[in-house]
Amino acid sequence: MTDCNYISFDKRIVIFAGTYGSGKTEVAVNYAVQMAQHTQDPISIIDLDIVNPYFRSREAALEMEAFGIRPINPLGEQSHADLPIIVPQIRASIESSSGRVIIDVGGDDLGARVLSSMHDAFETAQYEFLMVLNANRPFTSTVDGALKMMHDIETSARLNFTGIVSNTHLIGETTPQTILDGIKLAQTVSVRSGIPLVFASGMDEVISQLDDKDVSVPLFSLSRRMLKPWEHSKTAVKNP
Repeated sequence: MTDCNYISFDKRIVIFAGTYGSGKTEVAVNYAVQMAQHTQDPISIIDLDIVNPYFRSREAALEMEAFGIRPINPLGEQSHADLPIIVPQIRASIESSSGRVIIDVGGDDLGARVLSSMHDAFETAQYEFLMVLNANRPFTSTVDGALKMMHDIETSARLNFTGIVSNTHLIGETTPQTILDGIKLAQTVSVRSGIPLVFASGMDEVISQLDDKDVSVPLFSLSRRMLKPWEHSKTAVKNP
């Protein structure tokens, strides 16, 4: 079957955005971890999800640090602001000419407003801006709905998407057909928008069941890393 273990981009900065429930944070975290396993470059992951913040829990931050990844997020009271003040480390990471940066932007078009506040920093930055699509979420279950959501996020972020990620799932009820159906929708969105479908992702135990002949896009295998606070203490971090 297709190699599901490594997806790479030439651009130094990779931004993941999507609606609530798209699974974009799981994709972003897995992308950061697999990158850490394939490069010696310093890696930072920036949490700009103002709707459903993840890395602001100490457990999640420690997990990233165990892989040699530096988590960066708005600090203190700023973490819970409607539009967090961008701390200097975030802007510096974007404007730097070295190191790899993964950015998790969330909460539909509202979360993308944070990117808009740093629009000037991205003018000279080399980045990929990826829309993570889950065809089983209400606002992205149709081609027209997905296109509208992408347009809304682009407008709020003042950045244009460069790629689409198909991450269709039903959490524990996901089947190989679920993933294939999501790829089909994402391919149509890609044709309509002119934005390439760069890869499809899914949990390893499901995506490993797909055969090369069933897919025409790269596959990216995910491990479950989005743990609830009470699950962190039960799960040992495996440092590569």
